[in-house]
Parts: sequence; structure tokens; C-alpha cells
Amino acid sequence: MKIAIVTGASSGMGSEMVTQLADRFAGIGEIWVIARRMDRLLAFEGTVPVRVRPFALDLADPENLDVLRETLNKENPNVKILVNAAGYGKTGTAGSMDESQSLGMIRLNDEALTAVTEMVLPYISENSRIIQFASAAAFLPQPGFAVYAASKSYVLSYSRALSAELRPKNIAVTAVCPGPVSTEFFDIALEGKPLSFYKKLVMVKPDFVVRTAIRDSLMGKEISIAGPVMKLFFVLCRILPHRLIMKFITW
Repeated sequence: MKIAIVTGASSGMGSEMVTQLADRFAGIGEIWVIARRMDRLLAFEGTVPVRVRPFALDLADPENLDVLRETLNKENPNVKILVNAAGYGKTGTAGSMDESQSLGMIRLNDEALTAVTEMVLPYISENSRIIQFASAAAFLPQPGFAVYAASKSYVLSYSRALSAELRPKNIAVTAVCPGPVSTEFFDIALEGKPLSFYKKLVMVKPDFVVRTAIRDSLMGKEISIAGPVMKLFFVLCRILPHRLIMKFITW
């Protein structure tokens, strides 16, 4: 049976990805949805036109990763789509955040994403897709959001290298790099602090980001950037000194 696997499926763009994959890919017989909150995963039942199999796992916990590894080994599924959407961010200058928050971002955004990708790879067949959620924060260092931006730079670099490695097998890897998206992300990241005006101005809906990501993945693009503003930002980050751009970035 052909399956899709989506991490971070309980909210935000992970949840939206489950909905859109279920609507668009009739050949997918089952979607494995992974997140910590089982109640939210169970809410998919009866709301999407495909069987959903929930895994309540904390991917930052090696023992939880073993549960997924053992299930893959036991069932030997044909994975056609892997989506790594699990992740979080916290704002704050160096030394102002609890060390566990900074290290937690690295464990989930980078280590868990890498672990899931590499344990699933043996089960991904030719002409399949891997979609990794990075961020426009990956394009340059971001004071006040330093660890998160650095963690997403890793995702972008890793995904682009993986794309080159897997191209001979006809497996496309796409790094999704959205700007501000109207999800729970900023409630967690800002902890009640107001979002800057310019981020509110360029904020987009998760369904738009996910729809663009799926389209770009099917086209075999290495990077998916939703909307003209973020595409312009990407270009500016490539041609202007980062020190100059950082003067205008505020969290």
C-alpha cells in the first residue's frame, strides 16, 4: 500500500498538509500522522477522504523515534510522500532564553527531521516526494531569532544536498521556505509579545503555503517560496550584504 507520512500534523501547516494530500492524491491509501497531541490527530478521522493512522510521538525523544523505526521495519510500507513539518521557534537574544528552549529547537527542527528522513528513506520508492519545512528565516541570520534561523538554514542546506543525492532515483526533495504564516507558531514564538508591523503586512494563510509547496514539489523544485514578497526577499538576501538587511529585521 502506498502511504504518506506527515510529522507536525496536529496543527498549522502540518495539519493543512494532511488535508490537502488527502484531497489531491487518490493513490495514497493511508496517511501516517505524527505529533505529540493524540486528540488532534484523532480529529482527522472522518474529515479527510483517506485512512489516517495516528502516532502520538515526541520526535525529540529517541525512544519515540524508535517506535516509528520499528513500525517501518515491521510493515515495510511504500512511502510516496514524506513531509517533515514538525518544528517550533522561540524569540529572544542569546543568554535571555532558557538553554533547554534553544537546544530543543535544534533537536526538533534539525536532529529529528534528519532522523525521520533517513529512517524513512529506505522505504521511499522511485518517483516519490520529500517535503521539508524550512523557513524564509533560513535565508540569513536573524538577531533575536538566532537559533531558529540557524536551525532552518540547516534544513535548507540539508534538503538541497539531499535533492542532488536522490535525483538519480527520481525522488524530489523540496525545502519549503515561507515567511510569516497565520498559525499557532507566533503564539509560541513570541509568548504574547506583539508581532512587528511588517510581518503582519506580509503574513499569508497556511493553505496557500501548502498548496504552493505541493505544486512546487510535483514540479521537482528544490525550494518553494509562497508569494511575491518572500520571493523578492530571497533575491535580496542573495544580492545584498546580510549585515545591511539585518539592520531592518526586528523581532
